[in-house]
Amino acid sequence: MSQQPEPEGLLELVEGYLLGETPTLTRIEVAEAAGVPIEVAVELWRLLGLPHAADDEVAFTRSDVEALAMTRELTEIGVLNADRQAALVRTWGRSFARLAEWQTSLLADVARERGAGAGEDLMLLAGQVLPRVEHLQTYIWRRHLANAAGRGLAGFSGASATALAVCFVDIVGYTSRSKSLTEEELVDWLEEFEDACTALVVERGGRVIKTLGDAVLFVADSAAVAAGIALAICALGADDESRFPQVRAGLAYGEVVARLGDVFGPTVNVASRLTSIARPDALLVDEGAAAVLREDPALEVTRLRRTSVKGYSRLQPYVVRAAGG
Repeated sequence: MSQQPEPEGLLELVEGYLLGETPTLTRIEVAEAAGVPIEVAVELWRLLGLPHAADDEVAFTRSDVEALAMTRELTEIGVLNADRQAALVRTWGRSFARLAEWQTSLLADVARERGAGAGEDLMLLAGQVLPRVEHLQTYIWRRHLANAAGRGLAGFSGASATALAVCFVDIVGYTSRSKSLTEEELVDWLEEFEDACTALVVERGGRVIKTLGDAVLFVADSAAVAAGIALAICALGADDESRFPQVRAGLAYGEVVARLGDVFGPTVNVASRLTSIARPDALLVDEGAAAVLREDPALEVTRLRRTSVKGYSRLQPYVVRAAGG
């Protein structure tokens, strides 16, 4: 039976395996080897959300040198300017930090289930799991990249506006419901909500931009597609036999700026404000969406009174229902 190493030794073992080698370099040595000013290197690591290391702390490997050198090369060929670099690296840091936390928890759960306690057992398990997870992550990224390219990413400058339908769906009574659930129950409940919404959005031709705990933000190329998705989600929440929570939705159609997988602009803001004033099970839309949806005989579009919300003193909402609903 293998002997369980001390916590410090186990940490070094795991760290060396994940990094590919035991750290032998300081941050100053990494910056010099990569040909990057130390100030630039420190700023990149800060944007990535990595722990701060002192100048004399041996905390880096050759892979850090390679990554820093690649960043320098992307800058030199004009792919990364100062603005793009900060935004891209920050996005990477946040996304991968969250993913790493979840994967670490998953690996720990599997290790406990298998009774893998010694360092050698953990390394064996990691060797079986991590290469496959890494391969799948690359596969998923490339598939999404291919889909994005198919929507015209090849000609995308990074700051141009395009017309999209933007929709928020959020849970009604989330605060009061969450107080009655344990942490584990709350996580399960929100994951079910996100999974169901994502399935409906993707199946009907939309794209999920992000999930916000008790809300989902998605876009579609047409207001009709987005409205169909939103109404389907609202109907699911209105079903008393379903575990899916009661929701409300706000949809706006107009130009948005897409950047690093997110969307920005007044259209997004209007969709958010409409959601905040929508009644349970209801879909509210703006004038841009209403003008398009009136042409659909399967829908009823009713003008409501103008209302005042943050940033918009006379917002004109319209409620959309299935015809005859």
